[in-house]
Amino acid sequence: MRLTLRQLQIFMAVARSGSTASAAEAIALSQSATSSAINELERVLSLQLFDRSGRRLVLNDNGRALLPRAQALLEGAADVERMGLAPEEQLQMLRIGASTTLGNHVLPGLLAEYLGNRHEKAASWHARLAINNSAEICARVAAFELDIGLIEGPSHEPALEVNPWLRDELVLVASPRHEMVKLAGSQGRILPMDALRKAVWLVREEGSGTREASDAAVLPHLGGYQRSIELGSSEAIRNAAALGLGMACLSRFVIEDFVRDGRLVVLESEMPPTDRQCYWVVHRDKHFTPALRAFVQLLQNARGH
Repeated sequence: MRLTLRQLQIFMAVARSGSTASAAEAIALSQSATSSAINELERVLSLQLFDRSGRRLVLNDNGRALLPRAQALLEGAADVERMGLAPEEQLQMLRIGASTTLGNHVLPGLLAEYLGNRHEKAASWHARLAINNSAEICARVAAFELDIGLIEGPSHEPALEVNPWLRDELVLVASPRHEMVKLAGSQGRILPMDALRKAVWLVREEGSGTREASDAAVLPHLGGYQRSIELGSSEAIRNAAALGLGMACLSRFVIEDFVRDGRLVVLESEMPPTDRQCYWVVHRDKHFTPALRAFVQLLQNARGH
C-alpha cells in the first residue's frame, strides 16, 4: 500500500489548523515536510483535498469526505497500540464533552461511577473533559476533537448521531424576596402572564442548550423579553436569581440545592410544565473503543433510572 498512517495524521493536522505551518508545529514536523506529505497524499489518491487561498488550506468536498475515514483509521491504529495497555490507562484516553448544566451537575456523578477507584491504581492519569455550551460541544464532536458529547438540546450538526438520554424539568425560580414570590403569596394563586411579562428575566447566551429550551418554554407565552440580563452560565443565573436580580427558567439539576436551603423558590404560572430532552452524541463514523462502549452503556443504564 502506498498510503500511510503518517500521511493521514498530517492530513488531519492540516485540516484542523488550516495551514501547513500550524500543522507542522502541532505534529513536530518541518513545514516543507508537511507540505510534501500533503502533496504526496493528493498524488497517491489522484484527488485534490484542499482549496488553496493564500496561505490557507480549506477542505474541499474530497477532503471532507476523507476526514471521517482518516480519523477512523487513525483511531483504529491507536486502539491497536493500546491493546497492550492496562484497562486503567485505556479509560483515561476517552475524551468527553458536556454542555454546562450536564457537565457541572450530572457528569461528575457519572465519572465517579465510570472510573470507580481505577484511576488511583494507574501510574499516571490525564483524563480530558470539556464543558461548554451545546453548540460548541457538538462542533468539537463533529470535528473528532471529542469522542462523545452530552448535550441539553437538539444538535444542528448533520455529521452527528443523536441519541435521546435523560429528561430534565425546567422550572421558574426567584428569590424568596422577589416581588413575584410576594405576589403569588398574597394572591394565593399562580402568577398571571401580564406580571411575568413585566419581570426582569435572567437568560443564558445564544447557542446554549439552556437558552434554546427556556426560550421555547417561555417566549411563546411572553411574546419576548421586555427586560433581560444575559449571563454566561446557569450557575451565574442561579446566583443572580438568589440575590433578587430577576426571574429565571432553569433546570432542576441546577437549582435543587438552592431550593432545598431556601435561597430560591419554585413558582407556578399560567405556562404549562416544561421539560427538555437531553442527548448523547457521537460522530456517525466514530470508531467505538472498549472505553467508549463502556461509557455509553453507563449512559443507557442511567437513562433507565
